[in-house]
Amino acid sequence: MSPDTTAPGAPGMPSFAQWLSGARPRTLPISVAPVIAGSATAYAAGGFAALPAVLALLVSIALQIGVNFANDYSDGIRGTDTHRVGPMRLVGSGVARPVLVKRAAFGCFGFAGVLGLVLVVMSRQWWLLPVGAAAILAAWYYTGGKRPYGYRGLGEVFVFVFFGLVAVLGTTVVQLRRIDAASIPVAVAIGLLAVAVLVSNNLRDIGGDTASGKRTLATRMGDRPTRVFFAALVAAAAVGYLIAAALSTWWALLALLGIGYLVPQVLVVLRGATGRDLIGPLKAAGFADLLSAALLAVGVVLGSVL
Repeated sequence: MSPDTTAPGAPGMPSFAQWLSGARPRTLPISVAPVIAGSATAYAAGGFAALPAVLALLVSIALQIGVNFANDYSDGIRGTDTHRVGPMRLVGSGVARPVLVKRAAFGCFGFAGVLGLVLVVMSRQWWLLPVGAAAILAAWYYTGGKRPYGYRGLGEVFVFVFFGLVAVLGTTVVQLRRIDAASIPVAVAIGLLAVAVLVSNNLRDIGGDTASGKRTLATRMGDRPTRVFFAALVAAAAVGYLIAAALSTWWALLALLGIGYLVPQVLVVLRGATGRDLIGPLKAAGFADLLSAALLAVGVVLGSVL
């Protein structure tokens, strides 16, 4: 029997609520935040455009949901979700036939690809075509294929590059038609906070991942170094916003309030929280990513009128 099939009588079609849970909506802040941040830097440079911003947002969300379904499928057929502490997985729990989740993932990737192509044509930034193709391939091979790089401790690299650098700078470019200097440290800050989300998730799952043989960066580094790494990511993101403010407007320092929101959860991590006690830091990291981006946008608007 192939991994895309189930035995007769096995669960097959999830309910809408189960599909929604499988899409993992709580991860969506890391796909929304870079578009807000990239649009903010475009606005600060005098080039904000609403339609490209909306299209970029839809592309980013579709890629995020696609990654979530792809991970659900790949982890499920490998059996690496057996010891999970976090939210239910569609395949690992037996709720959905693997082939359905795989199709959902590719459907999201296809939707993102079509809208991305529209964005490229509108902006005439043709170099974004291979970048977009790379993003989709990276999304699938994170846990898919014979040698998934997410199982080799490289997931953080994917998140930083594609949910930080590519998402923020790409959003800026399709509106401004160039990369503004302030957008670079902003992209770094957003990427580091997105990585913090993944690190907190992998720290929570370190026991189960070790048992199932999934080699994340957390399992390679060990418990204590991973906790220190989480704190370092948050501190480095704050530095990124400081640099961005120096290059644009000091009102951009409002973004640091988003970092401040995360500080209590950094202390929770450093004090040794485990299991479900790490769900709080995970949620807070995602919200801090979104909050800092939103406050950055508020700051650049205030900087332009005051």
